Amino acid sequence: MIDWFHGAVLGLIQGLTEFLPVSSSAHLRVFSALLGWDDPGAAFTAVTQLGTETAVLIYFRRDIVSIVRTWTLSLFRPALRSDPDARMGWFVIIGTLPIGILGKLFQDTIETHLRDLRIIGTTLIVFGLLLAFADRTRAVRHARPITDLTLPHAGVYGLAQALALIPGVSRSGGTISAGLLLGYSREAAARYSFLLAIPAVLASGALELFKIGEGPAPAWGPTILATSIAFAVGYAAIAWFLKYISHHSFLPFVVYRVLLGVLIIGLVAGGVLAPDAGVVK
Repeated sequence: MIDWFHGAVLGLIQGLTEFLPVSSSAHLRVFSALLGWDDPGAAFTAVTQLGTETAVLIYFRRDIVSIVRTWTLSLFRPALRSDPDARMGWFVIIGTLPIGILGKLFQDTIETHLRDLRIIGTTLIVFGLLLAFADRTRAVRHARPITDLTLPHAGVYGLAQALALIPGVSRSGGTISAGLLLGYSREAAARYSFLLAIPAVLASGALELFKIGEGPAPAWGPTILATSIAFAVGYAAIAWFLKYISHHSFLPFVVYRVLLGVLIIGLVAGGVLAPDAGVVK
């Protein structure tokens, strides 16, 4: 089972990878298997994401307060309904529905079968190449700002976020890819991606809290340590990532995803790792 040292390492991994388009859930699963540790499980992953999501709440606190305030007032003041912040409130709500519905319907599959290392290796490669294609497509046309976001596009973002229920897809990678394919700038795609994740991550983490310390789930102490480290590291990662993508492409992340995916599939095919290595049954 996960002890304090394991919790600290996994918290560091969670904080470093949550906002990068490389899939934090895949990294927690893969690195645990490579190090011979037990799979931390979906509950541990969801709860540590509360730490990184707290970093989002603090980093974007002014935007979030403005969105919540304007959206709430717009329910009673029709004149505010065209305000960008009021519209963003609706876009986040609509975009959250797919992951909420699909997450509930396929919860058992997500927490068991989809944690197969072969699936994770494949999704790392496939969605890495999709990110490369999306970024290249965006580069040849005028990029839309976040203020151009529409309700149909918010729905597409939401479907892309739902794909992140599969470890290896990446919540940020999937939604950013969708945004780039829709013609938005890297900064706009990433910004909405971070805002869109807030309700889903908070809800998932809150539900999974009840599983910590029970059955195969890790104990409270290491989980709290991991969540705290994920928050501190995640806050720094947000600032770095948003600055980085304003001047650089996603190519380094694509190359990393493909190499990691090939490595995982190769280790499984060679018998070095079992597909369900570390999974507590």
